[in-house]
Amino acid sequence: MKRILLALCFVSMALVVVAQDSLAVVTSGQQPDTVAAPKKKIKTGWNFGALPSVAYDADLGFQGGALANVYYYGDGSQYPEYIHSFYVEAAYTTKHYGIFRFFYDSKYLIPNHRLTVDMCYLPDAMCDFYGFNGYQSVYNNAWHRWTKDPSKMDTANYQSRAFYKYKRDLIRFAADIEGTIYQDFKWNAGIGVLGYLIDECDIAMLNGKKTPDDPKYLNPDVQGLYEKYVNWGLIKPNEAHGGWHPYVRAGVTYDTRDARSNPTKGIYADAFFTYSAAFDTKNYGNQTEYNNLKFNFDFRHYVPLYKDRITLAYRIGTQNVIAGKSPFYMNTYQNVLFIQRVLYEALGGGNSLRGVLRNRVLANGYAFATIELRTRVVNFDIRRQHFFIGLNPFFDIGMVTQPYELDEADVRTRLAADGLNPDDYFNFDRKAVYRPHMAVGIGLKIGMNENFILSVDWAAPFSKQDNGTLSNFYVKMGYLF
Repeated sequence: MKRILLALCFVSMALVVVAQDSLAVVTSGQQPDTVAAPKKKIKTGWNFGALPSVAYDADLGFQGGALANVYYYGDGSQYPEYIHSFYVEAAYTTKHYGIFRFFYDSKYLIPNHRLTVDMCYLPDAMCDFYGFNGYQSVYNNAWHRWTKDPSKMDTANYQSRAFYKYKRDLIRFAADIEGTIYQDFKWNAGIGVLGYLIDECDIAMLNGKKTPDDPKYLNPDVQGLYEKYVNWGLIKPNEAHGGWHPYVRAGVTYDTRDARSNPTKGIYADAFFTYSAAFDTKNYGNQTEYNNLKFNFDFRHYVPLYKDRITLAYRIGTQNVIAGKSPFYMNTYQNVLFIQRVLYEALGGGNSLRGVLRNRVLANGYAFATIELRTRVVNFDIRRQHFFIGLNPFFDIGMVTQPYELDEADVRTRLAADGLNPDDYFNFDRKAVYRPHMAVGIGLKIGMNENFILSVDWAAPFSKQDNGTLSNFYVKMGYLF
């Protein structure tokens, strides 16, 4: 807990930003008797923000690195909208997760169209894997939960810190464009490619110079769950090591939000299709069976309860495979029309179901919902930068809609052949597949100029099957939606 608080203090202190911009005010009108209306502060010109990329995610560990965000506001007439936004980040976490990313966003570069471009490399030496279909896969906290105090560990059942992990490197390029159909109705199109490099955890790299007598030493003879799924045939050989998947995307949106990064009123809704291709390659095998078409729907509503100080925000969404097959590793990826966060993983973790273990809900299709009460507690200025501090309690929920079809008799036979009890790994009660995963929490927000927002969330799931520690902290950028 002390380390978390120190990280938060450091990030907050770093919000003293070197900026080159100008400050302007506009008067919304004159009232009778020459009484001036309240003045609205705006930003003009260039705004440069540079910060240490210091963050914390209960699933990924402490993050260190650097990030920079450059906004151009022009004459400020469209503020809080920006004309151009450039974002660059390079960071690495204590749990061997890396972020190397460039992102550009503008609806002015191409007149009357919004263009976003995203390029990133995301190496993950210990990506989470808890099996298929949410609660149909039994989670055993004792198998991987390591502590410095042996008296707090279930040493009789402990297997490895890497038991629920596998190695996953993701390379992504994406370009999306939006145009107007009529007023608030927009059309959307995009292209991109997702490259997955997957394997079992590199235990030798993770061990480093540790010796077998070191309590944190990972025993290379202990198979992780990913390796077991491969051996059991639940993960097929032609998907076990990843692949390259170019995609095209098309859809429509309806958007009446008053702001993009921090809306206080309006509706955002989208519906779109994503077609992903796969290839017959030497390194990954014949993957043409994984050509697939997915459908996404997302509805968000922002209801002002008291001016711009209290807002009720909620969303519902779903992603489903409607044609073809999707490899297991792509089912952890949530398709979006505009990539604002570095990664949208579904379902579980700080980017979807906060408090729930990352990628806990892995299925062909899923649905989710979130409700937040966003409050702006105080507004203030520092060196001509406009800040606010807010609090927002929230509730997250998600469930499987398209499960993997598991042959119970075959699975029991395969596990028995390995001398394992199938009930330690699977719950074959059909009701378990569709049982919702739920969590509740509260967030602290520190915003600068309405677009740059530091987010600190604490969340706890309703079930120990979603997180044996029953709470998670996340320090990230921006609101969840």
